[in-house]
Amino acid sequence: MTRTARNGVPWPARDQGTPPVPGTEPGVARTAAAGSSRGAAGTGRRGTGRLPGWVTARAAGWQARYAALSPRGQAVVQDTGLALALAVLNLLSLLPYQSQMHPAWLAMFLVTAQCLPLALRRLWPVPALILCGIPRNLFDVLQFGYAPLPLAPAIAFATVADRSRPWLRWVTLSVSIVGIGASQTLPGHSQPYDAIVQFFIFGAAWTVGTLNRYRRVALSAAAERAARAEASLDAAAARAAAAERVRIARELHDVVAHHVSLMAVQAEAVGALLPARPEAAAQSADLIGSTARAAMTELRRLLGVLRFKDSEDPERVRLTPSPSLSRLDELIAAFREAGLHVTCETAGEQTALTAGIDLTAYRIVQEALTNALRHAPGATVSVVLGYAPAELTVEVTNSRPGAGVAAAAGAASRAGRDISAAGSWSPAGPGYGLAGIAERVASCGGSLALGPAAGGGFTVTARLPIA
Repeated sequence: MTRTARNGVPWPARDQGTPPVPGTEPGVARTAAAGSSRGAAGTGRRGTGRLPGWVTARAAGWQARYAALSPRGQAVVQDTGLALALAVLNLLSLLPYQSQMHPAWLAMFLVTAQCLPLALRRLWPVPALILCGIPRNLFDVLQFGYAPLPLAPAIAFATVADRSRPWLRWVTLSVSIVGIGASQTLPGHSQPYDAIVQFFIFGAAWTVGTLNRYRRVALSAAAERAARAEASLDAAAARAAAAERVRIARELHDVVAHHVSLMAVQAEAVGALLPARPEAAAQSADLIGSTARAAMTELRRLLGVLRFKDSEDPERVRLTPSPSLSRLDELIAAFREAGLHVTCETAGEQTALTAGIDLTAYRIVQEALTNALRHAPGATVSVVLGYAPAELTVEVTNSRPGAGVAAAAGAASRAGRDISAAGSWSPAGPGYGLAGIAERVASCGGSLALGPAAGGGFTVTARLPIA
């Protein structure tokens, strides 16, 4: 017996059709087939839901052109979209009542015309408000009735409150209040709620525009503060760079002045010793060469620090150990070889020093010994390092020049140096040694004292905080 479905198509008999798969019930097979057909249908729907390629390409082109516009152009595009959307909304709100308006086309034209000036509301707020208000008032004067909500004039009103000058805002507010009150006296506005709705809409628009103006002012002030902060950071970076340049110049001066002064003194000694004492002259010449090599090594190390990073070339950066009080014996030995009688003693319990204090103390001793060699040849120099819980005292005192001061003074005079008749040196001339010492001590927050010694000569005393 053949069963018939409701649509007239006969159902297949149980013993007809394709036999089921072995091990599978007929109901399960039908369910799987239905699921596969639904999956195919779903796949078809997903495929048809995709946008065509030309639509995607056209949308991407529009987006690129919009991104290329200036901020004013983008604002006009956004406001044009808003104006068109409100115009369509007004037209749709009048369609059910077009048979009761005569002529209907004029009513639809007026509700459309009151929206279109919004395209220029951010460029010319007051003219846009006037152009929105004229068609709206004509609609009321002609007594069309069924007027849509005045959204376009309200938005233009909020734009005036947001973007106009103060006197324009207050003039616009006064004129708008008078205009809204006058429009309520026209026929068709006899209901009290009509005036309440109008004043509520325009009052809310004015409030929104004012709050948006305050928000823009706050954002502008925040951006200005950020710009000032960035400028101050740039100025601080410039000051730090200038300070770093001063530090580098100070380091170069210390390295060059020390070694070159030693070489100059030894060169003068070579000239004085030849030809009477060739062995001593040869020793002085050897000292000139070793000093020159030491100067080149220190300059190479300093310039390597400036030029290379540790990760790029660590061996080139660390060509020699950094100057510190741990190398003070080497420094004093070099000056002894140059003919200066130097004694060194340490008072107090030695404590660990920071790198800045350690280098500053070393440079102070180096500069003081260089000045003593230059201005008081043959003198005796004492170096005293005094360790205290809160400070390190560096004191360098040179006595009067030794027995060979007359010859040395003549050689120094020929080299352009200044030695006084009493035998103690004076810090005259264009050198920057003492100024460099003062800058170093000041950068560490210490104090510096310079002046004649009690028994003649000169004393340099620096106190550097270490706690």
